[in-house]
Amino acid sequence: MKMRNIPTYDFHKTKYGSELLIDVVALKDIKKYLSDHSLHALTYYDITLITDGEGFFRIDETNHQVKVSDVLFSQPYQLREWDTQHIADGYALIFEEEFLLSFFNDPNFINNISFFKKYCNNSRLELSTSVFEQINFLMQQIKDEIDKYAVKNKHILRALLYQVLMTLDRAFIGQYAIAPQSDSHNYVDRFLTFVHADFQINHEVQYYAEKLYLTPNYLNELVKKVTGMPAKQIIQTKLINESKKYLLYSDLTVAEISERLSFETPSYFIRFFRKRTGCTPLQYRKDQKP
Repeated sequence: MKMRNIPTYDFHKTKYGSELLIDVVALKDIKKYLSDHSLHALTYYDITLITDGEGFFRIDETNHQVKVSDVLFSQPYQLREWDTQHIADGYALIFEEEFLLSFFNDPNFINNISFFKKYCNNSRLELSTSVFEQINFLMQQIKDEIDKYAVKNKHILRALLYQVLMTLDRAFIGQYAIAPQSDSHNYVDRFLTFVHADFQINHEVQYYAEKLYLTPNYLNELVKKVTGMPAKQIIQTKLINESKKYLLYSDLTVAEISERLSFETPSYFIRFFRKRTGCTPLQYRKDQKP
């Protein structure tokens, strides 16, 4: 969802002439496009490696304190904001999902990367010295390959991107002690994909259980086992987060937000919001709107 008051940046697909859906950009070169603490969103995937400086880096609701050798991950349309005064430099490796799909022919490839999973709550990874040096080198290789892109060899770029993703995936799994993928994870992945697509219209666990050919109770059990939250709470958290974005970054009325999120009445939406946040939607907008 694009918010009315938040800059949302699309991928510059023809920056190098013919279409290329991957790029590496120095953070020091990005700063001129962002004012200090500028909130924005991207329509593509981003992996940011910090190589100089330290400061905050916000992704959605989480503010990370980052330093040299940290990596940040963001998915399309997540809210982003970073300390352009104190984070001096680094690399932003950006790409469209299509760049990999056309090569691997696997529609779930990105969703199987640990830090890009729908239920992943961690957007920051602290690298060891050896892994930092390896990722730093790979990003420079990608940048060098793009700079001599006249040869039009996308396979080398895909191979380098794949190496970055797999190296970071291994480090991420190690840092956060993620269990191996199981049938439970596969069901939860599909559930979260369905929720991401349909939560504004369908709020009930029953709907998603039927799509997965499971009972609501069993789906709740699986979701809680993997994410720590029951399925209903996942859906409601998604609704609350989307409500907050509308309240902060659009001029929609409470009634209009209620309608967009398929609540029966505005009064029911207000009760739902107040029960989970401790304040009414208008109070939240008044207190929190930038």
